[in-house]
Amino acid sequence: MRAIAAIVFAVWSTWLFSQPAFADKRVALVIGNSAYKNVNGLRNPANDAAAVVAMFKKAGFDSIDLRLDVNATDMRRALREFGTKTRDADVAVVYYAGHGIELDGINYLIPVDAMLETDTDVFDETFSLDRVLVALEPAKQLRLVILDACRDNPFSKTMKRTMGSRAIGRGLAKVEPSSPNTIIAFAAKAGSTASDGDSKNSPFATALIDHLTQPGLDLRKAFGFVRDDVLKATSNAQEPFIYGSLGGNDVALVPAVAVAAPAVVPPVDQEAAVQRNYEFADRVGTKPVWDAFIAKYPSGFYTELAKAQRDKLAAEAARVEATNKAKAAQEEQTRLAIEGAKAAEQAKAAEQARATEKARVAAELAKRAEDARVEEAERAKTAAVAKAAEDAKAAAQARAAADLVKKAEEATEAERAKTAAVARETEDAKAVGPVAALQPPEQVPAAVTKPDQPLLSDVPRLLQTELRRVGCNTGAVDGNWNAAAQRSLDLFNKSAGMKLDVKTASVDALDAVKGRTGRICPLVCESGFRADGDRCVRTSCRSGYRVNDDNECEKVQDKRPVAKHEEEVPKRQPSEHAKSDTRPAMQQTSGQTGTGQKYFCRNGQCREVRKGCRVEEQTRAINGAYSAFVEVCN
Repeated sequence: MRAIAAIVFAVWSTWLFSQPAFADKRVALVIGNSAYKNVNGLRNPANDAAAVVAMFKKAGFDSIDLRLDVNATDMRRALREFGTKTRDADVAVVYYAGHGIELDGINYLIPVDAMLETDTDVFDETFSLDRVLVALEPAKQLRLVILDACRDNPFSKTMKRTMGSRAIGRGLAKVEPSSPNTIIAFAAKAGSTASDGDSKNSPFATALIDHLTQPGLDLRKAFGFVRDDVLKATSNAQEPFIYGSLGGNDVALVPAVAVAAPAVVPPVDQEAAVQRNYEFADRVGTKPVWDAFIAKYPSGFYTELAKAQRDKLAAEAARVEATNKAKAAQEEQTRLAIEGAKAAEQAKAAEQARATEKARVAAELAKRAEDARVEEAERAKTAAVAKAAEDAKAAAQARAAADLVKKAEEATEAERAKTAAVARETEDAKAVGPVAALQPPEQVPAAVTKPDQPLLSDVPRLLQTELRRVGCNTGAVDGNWNAAAQRSLDLFNKSAGMKLDVKTASVDALDAVKGRTGRICPLVCESGFRADGDRCVRTSCRSGYRVNDDNECEKVQDKRPVAKHEEEVPKRQPSEHAKSDTRPAMQQTSGQTGTGQKYFCRNGQCREVRKGCRVEEQTRAINGAYSAFVEVCN
């Protein structure tokens, strides 16, 4: 029975260890938008998406979702469902082919039913790249986004600008993923556009199908081959680009093909095989089995144990044989005594019985010695196994410590390289000076889940970008926390009812502004425009009215020309009666008597004296006396 169990166990072990290792779970979401409703459609995204799906199926992906010509509602549902699938996935990939747009350094994917009449419609009608990264976030080992969305965008040509400072770039803006093991691949580098291609698939999709899922090929090297193929196909007009970072080990989308085990078995495996065979022999526990084990393994620790077990069996056999002989001699002695044998025969039988008893005692002592030897060997075996386990544990701890040191050094080196890159970009920006919307600004890293805080040197620029998003910053996004930036944060405090410190750009202020999803500060429009919701519209007035400096409608004044005097008309002092007239309702007249007078003035208005007329002073009495000048004509 023991032999049958050993054979079954051996067969099961051989089958188990001959099976290939289970692969990591890989999931993919593929979106192809070709049939746009409000602008001219694209020919190849649907074909590219179908080809990429076939590539992932051939590579053995566990789940592949294909969505073609999705509107805003379907795209939102697809991202939500895919986020659920990535929770237990090791590798997650999103491929998008279609139109994309960059606004203020943030990239957006455009559904087929989007209507982008103004730049603010981008916030409502499209999906930011950050939303895609949120769906990928739960994946454990690799998060990959492939954007074949750098085509020449027709929306940007017809879109109306609500603010002159809002920048709409050509192509997409470069990104810096905040999560580790995240790669974002563009069909064309930031600020440039990609070709849709003249054949069934775009040049970028064709190169992806050729290289991306080669077994065991590192992703960085695969995208390097893709770049070379696209440059060659487009005569160096289009250069794909990747953003993000991976560790020092190779990261392949498809694992390498398993190869046969090496012919030389490591010493540890040989020792394990010897131990396993020793346990099988111990289960049988016969001398022929121990002899076979000793013949197969002539030396070694387990060989000495096998010899001790074999000697123990031999001693036990000798003890049994001696006991049987002593018993037989005793029985013979008893028989002779009963039969009345002679004394000599009885003496001989007694001597033989003593000899056999002595042999039995010696065999018993030999057996006890062998038992003690086997017990000592078992204790030595247990100590050796414990020491081997302790050594293996210490080695594993040493390797883990070395890995931690290596990862810390890699992280320090990556941080040092990133700081140097930021310093170089700052120096380049200072050397070149401000250029209006020639290069798209850097995108704000995703902040839905924040495994790491941003660098302190990046906080002012990120805070300026977020303040612009919520409508509180109309200045430049240059990373300089100056008076204009402080006024923007103060305006946010007043509009949001908060008390953030405006003197410094802090991480707390950045988180507070990021937590606001819509406009916070009131929209300020240029002269001649007024705020209508989240847009600026031109102010129109009805006939006879115009827009004044306060951006309000006022009536147009009819300014008639006033006749200029050729000579000044001297004022006559009023008479004593006029001085004494205290009636406020009366208006005194003024003028000069005589026919030579050229002008006649009354109530502050002057005109020429008519031909044949003159000006006279007359005194009237109507509830009191007053003097007045009148024009008298013949």
